[in-house]
Amino acid sequence: MLNIDAILITESTTIKETLQKIDASSKQIALVVDEQKKLLGTVTDGDIRRGLLRGLSLNDVVKSIIFRSPTTAKTTDTKEAIVKLALTKKLHQVPIIDNDGCIVGLKEIDELVSRSIIKPNIVVLMVGGLGSRLHPLTHHTPKPLLNVGGKPILQTIVESLVEYGFVNIVMCVNYKSNMIRDYFNDGAQFGANIEYIFEETRMGTAGALSLLCEKPTEPFIVMNGDLLTSVNFESLLDYHKAQNAIATMCVREYDFQVPYGVVNIDGNRVTSIVEKPVHKFFVSAGIYMLSPLTIDLIPHNQFYDMPTLFEKCIENRLSTVSFPIHEYWLDIGRMNDFERANNEYHEVFS
Repeated sequence: MLNIDAILITESTTIKETLQKIDASSKQIALVVDEQKKLLGTVTDGDIRRGLLRGLSLNDVVKSIIFRSPTTAKTTDTKEAIVKLALTKKLHQVPIIDNDGCIVGLKEIDELVSRSIIKPNIVVLMVGGLGSRLHPLTHHTPKPLLNVGGKPILQTIVESLVEYGFVNIVMCVNYKSNMIRDYFNDGAQFGANIEYIFEETRMGTAGALSLLCEKPTEPFIVMNGDLLTSVNFESLLDYHKAQNAIATMCVREYDFQVPYGVVNIDGNRVTSIVEKPVHKFFVSAGIYMLSPLTIDLIPHNQFYDMPTLFEKCIENRLSTVSFPIHEYWLDIGRMNDFERANNEYHEVFS
């Protein structure tokens, strides 16, 4: 039974504090209790992401996103009964309560059931770009092999994927592809199985998927190879499945502050003045989870980018959803991004 003190919160705990507890414990869940430790509900990574999509901020309290009907087990329940309950409802953890409804522990099903964490889902990494905005660094080295934190960007990506059980990786290469192949080979030294697709011409972020040797049979990840992120890839897969999605786009909140007072007018009449307003948008984070059906929508061996694929899914009334990233994320596109990545790397990935 796990010690639960580190993941106990109240209804007045902020979303930011809850995230910190979830991340620090790596349990993917926080337990909401009252003063007597009676279980009021749970908050998971998915609950938080849905709340952020509804417009909540990290400084809001968790009260409105609590799941108030969690599946629980009693202290008297057997291990077999708890495992059966969890597997039936596809749960990773089950809170344990006493006869008064007070929380006494948490059972993690992965520890109760001996099973491999290796996932059959493939990951397609787009690593063929020229990296022209990072010249002169990329004159002799492809951007994914530039060192950040003492190792290539792409190595950090591969190691993170393997940590979550995504070991079957396809790299779409072009610019200085031999250097990438020579560094990773078949992926064995990184705990992965790596294959390569060579793009004769620029294929876009989706076009290269038409060149896959075999059509995937499970949902698969597509990711740009110049990103640093601590996103939970397992949560992305679970979210995609739970939403019955055909295409899931990871999104990141982007704030833009207008540096002036904005004047609202009606005709020639000033109706209000908003001083330096902040506008919030969601932007694509360059990480996607796609179901095999999407392959049929991509023209063979032609340039085709990911926004066009999503537009095609929407046009065909296929389920497209967003997955907000609250974890660390940085697109290393320009020199200042590269410098920032090196400054922040060990704080995030140590």
